[in-house]
Parts: sequence; structure tokens; C-alpha cells
Amino acid sequence: MAVWRARAVLSGLPAKLLTPVLTTGLLFAALPARAEPRPTVKQLKKELADLQKDSDKLITEYYASRIAHQEADKAEKAAREKLATAEETYEHHSTSLRAMAVAQYTGGGEPNPITFLAGEDEPSARLGRMALVQHLVDVQDARVHGYAQVMDDRRKANDEATERAEELADTVDDLGERKKKAEQQIEKIKDRIDLLHAAPGVRNSDGTWVPELPDGSENITPRMRLVRDLIADRFGVPYGIGCYRPIQDGGEHPLGRACDFMLSRGGAMPSGDEPARGEEIAAWAIKNARRLGIMYVIYRQRIWHVRTGAWRPMSDRGGTTANHYDHPHISVY
Repeated sequence: MAVWRARAVLSGLPAKLLTPVLTTGLLFAALPARAEPRPTVKQLKKELADLQKDSDKLITEYYASRIAHQEADKAEKAAREKLATAEETYEHHSTSLRAMAVAQYTGGGEPNPITFLAGEDEPSARLGRMALVQHLVDVQDARVHGYAQVMDDRRKANDEATERAEELADTVDDLGERKKKAEQQIEKIKDRIDLLHAAPGVRNSDGTWVPELPDGSENITPRMRLVRDLIADRFGVPYGIGCYRPIQDGGEHPLGRACDFMLSRGGAMPSGDEPARGEEIAAWAIKNARRLGIMYVIYRQRIWHVRTGAWRPMSDRGGTTANHYDHPHISVY
């Protein structure tokens, strides 16, 4: 209805007034919608830092819950051990008391200290035996009440430990799921940061890149420097990164177009999480190879080349470092 009214109003306007109105409308229609501004590296890194802070907090809560769970298990175990000791002691004294009662009833049994102080037929001996039995009964009653309290405490501790364990199990599961989601979000932001960087230099029509000359005190090319810095920021590489070396071995190191990302020191085989770190670096390089001008990757006696897009085995060169078990090697065009 509004459209028809607008048309009726416009049709009633003079031509000299109608033209500016239509022109203005066309201009507004031709203007593109404003796109959201692209985030900068600085903005994304701040977002990443905030997420990592939240992730660290989740991890702290996760492990605190696990420790509390373990403490609840220890408390429940201690309660069970205490109960077992109490029941054993109770059974021992109950047996002794029953045996003494039978012996006193039948007139037999082992002599006691009071028997030595008075003859068996004297009234004092009988009173002594009665007093001893009563004393033992009183002691046993006290113990029975004590053990009953122990058993009651044990039951309460067991119920509390079970309830706490269930609560903690739910908490741990929830924190684990939140931690997983946080880590996924962190990886997405890292990918977005990577995509904001473009490889320097000129790319050929066949997908290869025009070689660059090394520069700076590090004697590596701008392209290699970008790849090195992105990997260092993303993966840490605590054992260091080696790039330029003057030895002419037919590779890209003396050309400033290769870096080694070390996973151990002194030629030792990497341990712990380091082999997995190497796999992650290699996978990242393969994923970003065409965009960043990466030519090939070597890791764990295998080589991946951008032209073939697949790993192939390499011959044995005789050592952990020579076979690239302690570092991924990345070469750029």
C-alpha cells in the first residue's frame, strides 16, 4: 500500500521536481552497504590474549576440581580403614568378653588378679569376680558406643564423599567441555591472525615465487622471516630456531631461505610434547604453504613438497638431527 501511495505522489509532481527526487533515490540505491572494518593484528592479538587468560582460568579450575576429587577419595578411604580397624577391635573384645562370661558362668576360666588376693570360696572373691565382670562389661559398653560412633561417622563420610564425587565429576566434565571450546576459539583467532599477513615478493603465474635476496643482520629473506616469526608466535619453539648458516651444502640455509625449528638440544631425541609440537608446525606450514611461499617441509625423515602435495620418505642420513627427528625444516621460495 505504501508503495502505491508513493507512486501516486510522485506521479503528481512536476517533471522538474520529479527528476531530482528520482536521481537522489538512484544514488542512494547505488551506494554499497558499509562492511564491518577488518580487525587489525593488534586487535586480534588482544582478543587472543583475553581468550587465553580465560582458558588458563578454566584449566586452573579444572585441576582444582580434580584435586578436590582426589581428596574426597582419600577421605573416604581413610574412613573405611578406620571402620575396619574399629570392627576388628570390637570383634576381638566381644569374643574375649563372651569367653570370660562363659567361664564365669561355668565356674572355670583363667584365674584373675583378684583370685590371688582372696580364696575362691570367700565372699570377697565372689564380689571381686562380679566387680571385674561388671568392669569389663562397662568397658566393653563404652567401646561399643565408641565404635558405633565411628561407624556412624564412617557412613556420613562415605555419603558425603559419594555426593561430592558426583558433583565434582559433573564439574570436571563441564570445565573440560568449556576448556575444549576455548582452545578451539583460540585456534580460530590464530588462523585469522595468520591470514592478515601476506607473503612478500612476487608470485609467478604457475604458483611459484620469485626468489628474494636475504637482508638484515640475520641474513634471511623477508619471506623466510615472516614464516619464522609466525611460527615462533604461534608455537613457542623453546629450543630455538636456526636459519642462516654459511656452509654450502646445496640447501637453502646459506641462501637465507630455510629455518630449523628445534625440539631438543644436543642432538637428543625429542621427548614429552615436543614431537607433537613438530607435527603441528609441519601441518601449519603445509596448510599455509601456497599463501606464504613455502616450498617444502622436512620432518622425521620425510619430505613434503608443495608441487606434489604429499609426504615421501627420505634415505637414512645417519643421525637424529640429520634425519630431522629433532626439528622440522622449512624452506621458502
